[in-house]
Amino acid sequence: MTLDSRLRSIESFLPLRTRPVRASRSPCPSRPDPKSPGRASGRSPPWAPVPDRYCPSVPRRLRPLVGLHVVLLAVGGVVLLLEPPTKGWAVLALLVSYAAGLMWTARHSGRRDLVELAGFLLLVSVFQVLPDWVLAEVIGTLRFPDTGGPRVDDTISLSMALMWVPPLFMALALAGLRPARSGLFAGVIFLGAEILAPVLELWEPVGDTTRVLGVAVYVLPPEVALGWAAVVAFTATRRRSWGLQVAAALAVSTFYLGALVLSYFVVDVAAWRVTW
Repeated sequence: MTLDSRLRSIESFLPLRTRPVRASRSPCPSRPDPKSPGRASGRSPPWAPVPDRYCPSVPRRLRPLVGLHVVLLAVGGVVLLLEPPTKGWAVLALLVSYAAGLMWTARHSGRRDLVELAGFLLLVSVFQVLPDWVLAEVIGTLRFPDTGGPRVDDTISLSMALMWVPPLFMALALAGLRPARSGLFAGVIFLGAEILAPVLELWEPVGDTTRVLGVAVYVLPPEVALGWAAVVAFTATRRRSWGLQVAAALAVSTFYLGALVLSYFVVDVAAWRVTW
């Protein structure tokens, strides 16, 4: 048995966040090595399990999860063409269906980490209503058009409580829960969302802010930081108590709100001059 196979066997028993990053690691489950000395002697050596080189069953388990996001994009494109007030209710129904479908497909995938990630991001998304609310009601740099459906304090659509789940889940899952890469992916995904949102009447920047392609520049660094903070908080509290995870999710949104205010001050408020 090769040294590389033995290293892969060790990695298969390590928790997800402590596994070393190996480009050649297979995502497939382990199987006994028929050439192992332990097989011939009847013993079960610690190096007996080795990863399969090809196992289509794991990709098949992930297909519903990938399909869910394809359906979200397709149906979302149709829903966003509707007229108010039907549009607002349809967006809320779509996001509720997505959240339920995400939990089901994550469980069906057999990946416990994806189930835990989905649950944690649902908590984060609920708390993300608070930063949006502050931007709209206190700072005055964001507006949520009334397209129908329930609203919080007649300021922000209730559907925003679930709106953050799809982009964050895609960013963190595609990044493999690596903090820096999660921040980068989140920044790219949110940039696309910020460009499309005003056109689709989901939200729009208002007030005197610096903008590029219709996007308020000050929101971009905090959205990168949000992806980083979400994965750091998740990996630190996964499989811990429910109360600790709720506190961590609230801390992520609080961190994001602080980053927004600081970025807004640096980009659009501070004159950067020294007076004597």
